[in-house]
Amino acid sequence: MFSNLPSPNLDPILSLAQAFRSDPRSEKVDLGIGVYKNSDGDTPVMQAVTKAQDIVFEKEKTKSYVGLAGCEEFNGLIRNLVLGSSVDPERTTTIQTPGASGALRMLGDLVKAAKPETTVWISDPSYVNHRPVMEAAGLKVRHYCYFDRETKQVNLDKMMSDLAQAGSEDIVLLHGSCHNPTGADIDFDAWKLITKMSLKNGFVPFVDVAYQGFGDGLIQDVEGVRYMASNVEEMLITTSCSKSFGLYRERAGAAIVVNNSQSQANNVKGKMLTLARATYTFPPAHGAELVKTILSSEELTSCWENELVQMRQRLMSLRGALCEELRITHNTHKFDFIEKHKGMFTMLGFSQEQMTVLKDKYGVYGVGDGRINIAGLTEKDIPYVAEAIIKVA
Repeated sequence: MFSNLPSPNLDPILSLAQAFRSDPRSEKVDLGIGVYKNSDGDTPVMQAVTKAQDIVFEKEKTKSYVGLAGCEEFNGLIRNLVLGSSVDPERTTTIQTPGASGALRMLGDLVKAAKPETTVWISDPSYVNHRPVMEAAGLKVRHYCYFDRETKQVNLDKMMSDLAQAGSEDIVLLHGSCHNPTGADIDFDAWKLITKMSLKNGFVPFVDVAYQGFGDGLIQDVEGVRYMASNVEEMLITTSCSKSFGLYRERAGAAIVVNNSQSQANNVKGKMLTLARATYTFPPAHGAELVKTILSSEELTSCWENELVQMRQRLMSLRGALCEELRITHNTHKFDFIEKHKGMFTMLGFSQEQMTVLKDKYGVYGVGDGRINIAGLTEKDIPYVAEAIIKVA
């Protein structure tokens, strides 16, 4: 039955993690897979999560199934975290999903069911899973210009020129903040321009909110998303608890749809539940229960927000320290753009060949397209990584 299956292509990020683990060198640095690490190189369980786990352990009396939509309290709290009061909750549909990738596929399947000939526009470059998930859902995919590889910033003029070609049969996928893989974000004025173009051309915005709180702050990181949601009739949103709550392995995410009416919201929810039943049926409960417990408590929410601030400040500090090392020790301003990027990632502008040398010769692991995970650095790594970057550059 399976003899005709082709040899698999290795995942460009997950395969790096395996290669790193197999590397016997003591002097090696993993800047590949996108997880946050502390100064000891560990991905810690947040204190708010630990406290929530104790509460859940004491209160939980069953391991029975959750509903098809997951935990409805979680759904309401996570919708409010992203959208605030920008949209009437009656116009929104939110269901819990197995992580943000599960939400991406859920909304891809929803679009396919509603309008099969839809084209999804994604940024060039974009999160490595955007294209395969949308194509697996049976949708066409096109790219719009986003990142200027010379300036290492967003090329807004070319971006808007490309998006001007998107129309009523199209969806435009945007990153809410902390663009993956570049770290270069559009500003609030750009959100307003894209919203205006959406209203004029008729395309539906689709926003992936994976790093809320890692850029400028919990509210600041969704300011553009909320503006857009308050002005358009329809909008798709995915959100993840992996980074902001450190719940990577718990796979807690949500798919949110902003509808033009309450009746449409009911119809959309019905279809989403049908799609859930045909794929994973019930989402995993534990991670969502922890998030619900945190966001339902003023004390735990405050604890979580303070931890998130510390994580964000550490990322900024690592960016600054790496740039300072490059400027002072190696007398170059070539990489100053790293400080202007936000969140976990930065594109160095290196070729595939340069990234291979960085890995093979110096044990510094980054993705072949030039992406490195700033959050994978520890303070003691910075001199070594800076020297390796200079030698490869």
